[in-house]
Order: sequence, then C-alpha cells, then structure tokens
Amino acid sequence: MIILLYLVCSVLLALALYLGVNAYVTRRWAAKAEQLIPPAGQFVEIGGSRIHYVDEGQGSPIVFVHGLGGQLHHFKGPLFDHMKGEFRLIALDRPGSGYSVRADGATGRPREQAHVIAALIDRLGLEKPLVVGHSLGGLISLTLALEHTDKVRGLALLSPLTTRAKNPPAGFAGLEIASPLVRRFLAHTLAIPLAAKTAPETLAFVFGPQQPTADYGVAGGGWLGLRPAHFYATSTDYVAVNGEIDAIAARVGEISIPVGVLYGDKDQVLDFEEQGLSMRDRLGGVDVEVLQGIGHMPQFVATDQTLSFIRKMAKRVFAGD
Repeated sequence: MIILLYLVCSVLLALALYLGVNAYVTRRWAAKAEQLIPPAGQFVEIGGSRIHYVDEGQGSPIVFVHGLGGQLHHFKGPLFDHMKGEFRLIALDRPGSGYSVRADGATGRPREQAHVIAALIDRLGLEKPLVVGHSLGGLISLTLALEHTDKVRGLALLSPLTTRAKNPPAGFAGLEIASPLVRRFLAHTLAIPLAAKTAPETLAFVFGPQQPTADYGVAGGGWLGLRPAHFYATSTDYVAVNGEIDAIAARVGEISIPVGVLYGDKDQVLDFEEQGLSMRDRLGGVDVEVLQGIGHMPQFVATDQTLSFIRKMAKRVFAGD
C-alpha cells in the first residue's frame, strides 16, 4: 500500500513538474512574441470587447477581416504599403485575436463578431466601406452583409469559408475543444510548446503549395500565434462557427451588394470548388476568380493578383463616388 501511494505521488509530482515547465515555456514564448510584435494601432471599446485596429491612408474606406488564427498583420504586412496612397485602410484584430480582448460571456459566433465590426464601422465614421474578408473572415463578412446590409457597400473575399466543409481540414482537428475550461488550461500549458514544435508543418499546411514568406514571423504577425490568448481565441472561433454556419450559408443568396471571390485552386485548407465556385450557383452576380497553382494565402504569395482583385472590387463599388 505504501509503495502504491509512493508511485501515485511520484506520478502526480512528475505531472505537476511537466505542466509547470510547459507553463513557464508558454510565458517565455508569449513574452518574446509581444516583444517582437507590439500593438501596431489603436484600441476602442465596443460592447465590452477591446478592439485593436490600424487605420492608414486616405480615400474610400476598406475594412479587412482576418481568418481563423490570424490577426491584422495578415493584411497590413503584405498589402497596406501598396494601397494606402489610394484608400483608407482599416484592419482589425477580431475579438479575442491578436491584441483584441473579447467581452466577458462572448461566444465568438459569426453573428456576434459581425455585430462588433458593424459597431466599429459606426465608431470610425466609415461611409459604407468595401469589406475584405479572408478564410473565416469571409464567412463573417458574409454575415455582416446579411445582418448589417446598410453598413457595407461590397465584399471582396479571399479564400473564404462560405459553407460547412464536407471534409473539415485535418490540420485544425486539435482546435475542437468544447469545454472553455479545458481550452484555457491547454492554452496556458501544453498548446503553445506544441504549436512552436509543429510550426513548420502548420505553416506548410496553411501556405502550401507555396512556402511562407521569409518575413511572415514578424511582418505577417506569425509570432503572435505563440500566445495563450491566441490559442484560446482560435479554438473558441473554431467551435463557435459550427452553431451558425449552416444558417448563414443558406441565406447567401439574399445578399444584394456586389460580392467578389478570389480562390487558389491548390488551397489545402478549404476546397476552392466547394467554397468558391459553388458561390456562382448560390449568389447572383458574384464574381469568382481562380488563381492557378495558388494556396490559401494569396495576399502573401500572389500579392499582385490580390491587389488587382481588391482594386477591381473597389472600382466597382465606389464607382459613383
């Protein structure tokens, strides 16, 4: 009996030590990420959420909404220097992502996030901007157009999620954590050391078949993924979308503003036919462009084509200004 008790205590002590070491490593990774990439813009309180955003340039407004696990540098890094002489560019960290803090009790569901973005548009005094949404940000942008039509002039969607995937990406399976308590525990112990270890494989999956850009870690905000808040927000978003995606997808045909879709035909994260080409049958007047040989991150690996697509949509929606 004494031996058994000793073994149990030894196992518990070893487990506590293991978790403690990982918690310490997590704090070190997070501190380094925040040192390399401090907040880039301003903060505003909206409905209990503290939203971090950048606002650059002058002209007709364009709002950028990033995807799952992303942050505002997914647009600021590759696109803003090319466009801020032509447009007013606003990119935000969605609630919980980047340096934005989600309101207590917030669920992360698309309608909830679309409401925050609509409120940000009002707070900044934007006159019906063009909204650029990437990946999950595409679904949130579609939700914005459905729920807040009077706030938006058009959508330019990059590799968007537009309907429930028949075959969910295997690379995101580890984000399916239903319990917020377990999610938070893992965020502060095991998730970040594991994410750091598997970062090359993760980036190869997200960017493939292209390679991540050399400056993605800092200019693209990649380092910010090594923070507990990032993992918690990403897992929360991944779980939350399941509650609303079918209802949103069923209503896409109701959208009355101009919508354009840009997809790479080698996207490894989302199927370009299921998510992109299918929009031609679901929404009248939608403009769908396909980039040959390009993956899920066209703003980084096909920047010129992405800029041309956004400018074309801006010309279309702001023609009367």
